[in-house]
Amino acid sequence: MTQPIPHWPGRLVSLGGHRVYVRSAPAPEQGEPALFVHGLEGSSRNWTDLIDLLRPRLACDAVDLPGFGDSPPRPDGRYSIAALAQTVIALLQPRQRPVHLIGNSLGGAVCVKVAATRPGLIRTLTLISPALPDSRPRLDLLRFPVMSLPRVGTRLIRQYQVLPAERRVADVITTCYSDPALFQQARFAAEVAELTRRDSRGYAAAVLAGSVRTLTAEFLRTGSHSAWQAAARVSAQTLVISSSRARLVDERMAGRAAHQFRDARIVVLPRTGHVAHMEHPGLVAAEIGILLAAGQGAGGDRAREFPLASAG
Repeated sequence: MTQPIPHWPGRLVSLGGHRVYVRSAPAPEQGEPALFVHGLEGSSRNWTDLIDLLRPRLACDAVDLPGFGDSPPRPDGRYSIAALAQTVIALLQPRQRPVHLIGNSLGGAVCVKVAATRPGLIRTLTLISPALPDSRPRLDLLRFPVMSLPRVGTRLIRQYQVLPAERRVADVITTCYSDPALFQQARFAAEVAELTRRDSRGYAAAVLAGSVRTLTAEFLRTGSHSAWQAAARVSAQTLVISSSRARLVDERMAGRAAHQFRDARIVVLPRTGHVAHMEHPGLVAAEIGILLAAGQGAGGDRAREFPLASAG
């Protein structure tokens, strides 16, 4: 196997009350802006390969949500979907053009909130296994509400942190990939080193516990403030990518998404896990390419002017 490409360089960006780390790929001339938002316990590194395929067309940035990756935690300790959406909005507001917003899992839920509340900032929306509420009880996900209990969640996370970093990284890959063998060994070593570094930071357990509580609360929220009601308010063209073997988000979510979003294309990828953009970046790039071409409408010539890299 070939060696993976290096992760894109980044910088800390001040948003007023807090800072976030943003990775950026070299932007093509006249490239349309895009922002990528990772999932729970992820980081901007999750988007490296997909960005490489999209950057002939898009000017790509990927953010580390507060407390993840290289971003410091929020000073106020808030990790609700609304608070994380405020972070993304603050990052988008200075831009002169609306962006193509792309999110996975927790980041997908954040992107739905952003697109619903600030439609002028968004050109298209891509959601990859978004963490949207599922009313069907699942025994394999009971750990999330348990981890949301006061003091219990932080204690359980700290007990889990005692396990070797190699074991924990392997567990995440097994959970998020349909075929864990597709995760490159060089990237595995880098993730182990990153997790070891993250363990040394005093805030890691609190950030994870706060984020898990956020997801649990979102799944229980009803009425006009629910995530599905926010989805119904999204006006941007939307691509929802679900996966046939995702363990964390049921593929049946795609059916509800088809009814809830106003202008959505739903794709279910076979033999793919929770992080399709990492496991099969070429397939995801191709689907995003279709979304971008559809957004051009009669401007197909302009779409061909910025071809996507080969998805092969």
